[in-house]
Amino acid sequence: MAVRVAAAVFALVIGGTVAAWAATPRTAPESDATGTFPRFEALRANKVDLRTGPGQQYPIEWVYQRRDLPVEVLHAVEHWRQIRDWEGSVGWVHEKMLWPHREAIVVGGIRALRAYPQANAAVVARAEPGVVAKVDQCQGGWCRIETAEYAGWVTRGEIFGVGATETVP
Repeated sequence: MAVRVAAAVFALVIGGTVAAWAATPRTAPESDATGTFPRFEALRANKVDLRTGPGQQYPIEWVYQRRDLPVEVLHAVEHWRQIRDWEGSVGWVHEKMLWPHREAIVVGGIRALRAYPQANAAVVARAEPGVVAKVDQCQGGWCRIETAEYAGWVTRGEIFGVGATETVP
């Protein structure tokens, strides 16, 4: 039932949350022994608890039920990572629930996957909002994403899972 509710909510809030996420100011990356922030990773399991603070003693605010969902890692406290999801929700997950796979989620409307990183390139497929795909590489304002069936180029603004200027080899 939670998946159905999430899907219904997804359809209602996609426009507003994507705009809110895009308008959220980004700070310069910070570093510590656990890496550079912000950075993108993906959920390692089909069930990941999002907590209100960095520890088991904090209440669970949300349960993600989708492996490989991209998240932005904002901060680290010991073995806990503060994350932001594509809808703008912020909370804490244990570091073991994340891995450095580069995934992206299609945001906004239906997106054309193009044969080349050009606006006039042939459309090879169309991706619905919510599709999660592997990020193969990014060049300039374009990223090549792959699903089990299709691969193609989209603009960075059409996906959540890559920084505005970061290099993805």
